[in-house]
Amino acid sequence: MIRDVVSVRDKTRIHYRRLGQGPGMVLLHGYPQTGHMWRKVMPAFAERFTVVAPDLRGYGDSDRPIRGYDKRSMAADIADLVQALGIQPVALIGHDRGARVAHRFALDHPALLTRLVLLDIAPTYDVFARTDQVSARARWHWFFHQLPDLPEALTAGREEIYLRYMYRTSAYNPAAIEEEAVQEYVRCFRQPGAMRAAFDDYRAGATIDLEHDGADRDKKVAAPTLVLWGEAGGRRPQVADMLGVWKERCAQVVGHAVPGSGHFIPEEQPAAVIEAVLRFVGEPPKAGP
Repeated sequence: MIRDVVSVRDKTRIHYRRLGQGPGMVLLHGYPQTGHMWRKVMPAFAERFTVVAPDLRGYGDSDRPIRGYDKRSMAADIADLVQALGIQPVALIGHDRGARVAHRFALDHPALLTRLVLLDIAPTYDVFARTDQVSARARWHWFFHQLPDLPEALTAGREEIYLRYMYRTSAYNPAAIEEEAVQEYVRCFRQPGAMRAAFDDYRAGATIDLEHDGADRDKKVAAPTLVLWGEAGGRRPQVADMLGVWKERCAQVVGHAVPGSGHFIPEEQPAAVIEAVLRFVGEPPKAGP
């Protein structure tokens, strides 16, 4: 596996992993993880694709600039990355925060995209719009992370405690995130500025991202889209009708719940992700109306 960095438009260096040969495929991780979360599925995808798994801006071994955590800027990072590597157009797979970047990428850079896969999220705008007592309790961290300075202060020196809580409570089978992976994530989030950058990702999600998403309410993703979500344990689905809400945002969308999985689907049920993604990317696009 090749590990390298690419400098994007504001001179932020994006660290990535690259494996395989063939058409381009990009894997975008979520919080609180890095591109390492794709370790169980990347080799299988690399049998057919040139697979690139970057660390998003602010995460892992990528740079952690002071600004640029809105999803439009983070999606632009990925557009710069795929063009610098010459692998466009790509199939794009995103989990959690990375799926929010992927959704914005699909709206802003459609010419660079062939297929879109979104794992365990609903659209940011809709999640906030439909928040009630039950969903607020399930996603308490969304609101905690928005506070200025306090999350950084409370987690400083306690990163491992906080991260382990997230893995334990959001997974159906926490053991699927093995100790080696936990330690790799802890290494990354202990780096100076790493927790602040991740919190800034959430802060942007509750402010400028909502402005951008609201402006694009009538704009649909053109690329064929697959949506998967965990059926068991951990966080409940972000809206009651996960497939229905994405049908309002995408021209062509299919999807299903993944049995035996909580939030961290590629680690908890990698075989199910491999099977669903490879079947989906191999299907011909549906004919237009």
